[in-house]
Amino acid sequence: MIDIAGFDLDAFVAQTLAEDLGEGGDITSTAVIPADARFDGVMDCREAVTVAGLPIAEAFFRALDPDVRIERLVEDGASVAAGTDVMRLNGLARGLLTAERSALNTVQHLTGIATLTRRYVDAIAGTGAILLDTRKTIPGLRRLEKYATRMGGATNHRMGLWDAAMIKDNHVAVAGGVGEAVRRAKAAGIARIIVEVDRVDQIEPALAAGATHLLLDNMDPPTLRGAVTLVGGRVPTEASGGVRLDTIRAIAESGVTYISVGRLTQSAPAADIGLDFVSA
Repeated sequence: MIDIAGFDLDAFVAQTLAEDLGEGGDITSTAVIPADARFDGVMDCREAVTVAGLPIAEAFFRALDPDVRIERLVEDGASVAAGTDVMRLNGLARGLLTAERSALNTVQHLTGIATLTRRYVDAIAGTGAILLDTRKTIPGLRRLEKYATRMGGATNHRMGLWDAAMIKDNHVAVAGGVGEAVRRAKAAGIARIIVEVDRVDQIEPALAAGATHLLLDNMDPPTLRGAVTLVGGRVPTEASGGVRLDTIRAIAESGVTYISVGRLTQSAPAADIGLDFVSA
């Protein structure tokens, strides 16, 4: 099983399989494979990855063959070399092959996110900066994708619109200014007020009005260093906007508390993971 707050694994598995099976079911496996045929298989990584999603893959296989024998060879969050076997399974061939695509799609996607996340985490090692994920997720998959970033070493940040105020440029424009927007959020009784600033001269008005966290948007490292100095530790600072693997180290060395990266969930490529039959 997998423990992700607010995530219904059984419902996810059922809905995903229903999408794939449609009204006709797996006509290929039914036609080609005898009902009592067995499948002995290995799931393996064809590239170096940080693994995520194996318990979900297991749930897909168990949904169609409750008696399947599964051995997880690594745990989610492990970084493994190319060629590493991550799961062995033995069960009824029809059920396991029907579940194969859904299981692999999930593991490939989540492992891709975890792998990219780990690269970003490694790039800022020793700087003291903390990597955050964002809300740039595929609709319906947020909790899974944020689970994958955790497996890669990031810290989850804002699960939704409900858990903190995030005042961005459009909010500021409509409200009539940074200070006014923050004052309204504070008057509404919101405890966590994150404010995006893209100019240094917005910092003091935001802090004076009650901002509890500053998002320093699209600032280069020298500007970030100046902003961090100006803030002087009064609130946490977060660098965001266009952060890449080749730029994140310099950003981290500016002294910011956090760095948020939308690419972790928005642009991670699927990992190359397969499931192969093992002949006797």
